[in-house]
Amino acid sequence: MPLALEIVTPEERVVTVTCDEVRLTSVEGQFGIRPGHTPLVAVLAAGELVYIAGGTTHRYAAGEGFAEVSNDRVRVLVEEANRAEELDPHRAAQELQDRQKALASLKPGDPAYEQERANVERAAARLLVARRGR
Repeated sequence: MPLALEIVTPEERVVTVTCDEVRLTSVEGQFGIRPGHTPLVAVLAAGELVYIAGGTTHRYAAGEGFAEVSNDRVRVLVEEANRAEELDPHRAAQELQDRQKALASLKPGDPAYEQERANVERAAARLLVARRGR
């Protein structure tokens, strides 16, 4: 029995698909899900989200969020999800560099520090996926 995958952001339902495997990036590291997986809820970190359907690998850069797995259904709720094919590696590299400079100008106690740190992590995820997806 295949997995039913749903990826949702605050703005849209990004994808609803049947697939063979899902790979996610949690705050504790990467993990994979296949049919029959034990039910779980995981906190996701910004990183690569991959699903494999019919032998084809689909890559996304995902922001922070949550994943719920139960009864061969995987629901992923994330801040953002960008398909690899839509990402430009050069633009992603420049964005990461700009975000790192902005973060370097802040101190950890600054109210904007955590938001900018999250922006750096999402930019790094987009660059990783942009480079792998091409």
